[in-house]
Amino acid sequence: MSTYLTKIMKDLLYLRDDQIKDCIQLLLYAYRETFSDPKDILQKNSLGSAHHRTLYLVERNEGISISELLLKLKVTKQSLNRVLRDLKRLKLVKQIKDIKDTRRKLLYLDQNGKRFYKEVFETQKKRIFNALKDSDSDSVLKFKEVLKKIINGKK
Repeated sequence: MSTYLTKIMKDLLYLRDDQIKDCIQLLLYAYRETFSDPKDILQKNSLGSAHHRTLYLVERNEGISISELLLKLKVTKQSLNRVLRDLKRLKLVKQIKDIKDTRRKLLYLDQNGKRFYKEVFETQKKRIFNALKDSDSDSVLKFKEVLKKIINGKK
C-alpha cells in the first residue's frame, strides 16, 4: 500500500463503528449537560424540556407560525398545543393572528417570556461559552460545520 493510501486510511479510522458510537455518546452527553443546566429554573415553573425547546425556537424565530414550529420540533400538534397552553397560561408566549392571513397564528415571547428565556439562556451560555473560548477558531468552525452536516442529512 502506498504511503498516500496509508495516510488516507489512517485519517478515516474515526469512521469505524466504535468511533461513531463514541461520537453519538458525546453528542448525547453534551445535549444532556447543556439542557440540564437550566433544569431548576424550568422546574420552579413546572416546565420541562418540551417547554424549553419551544421557548428556544420561538425566541430564535420571532413570529414563527404554529405549523413552522411543528416542523422544527417534529412533534404532534396535540403535544405542541399542550406545551403552548402552559406557556400562554404563564404569560411567557403570546399568540397573534397574522395580519395577512388571519388563519395563521404567530408566536412571540412576551416581556415575561423574554426575561425567563434570558435567565434560562444564561445558565446554558456559560457551558457553551467556556467550551468555545477554550478552543481554537479552526476547531470551532469545523465543529459547527460537522453539527450542521449531522442536522442536514443522513445520506
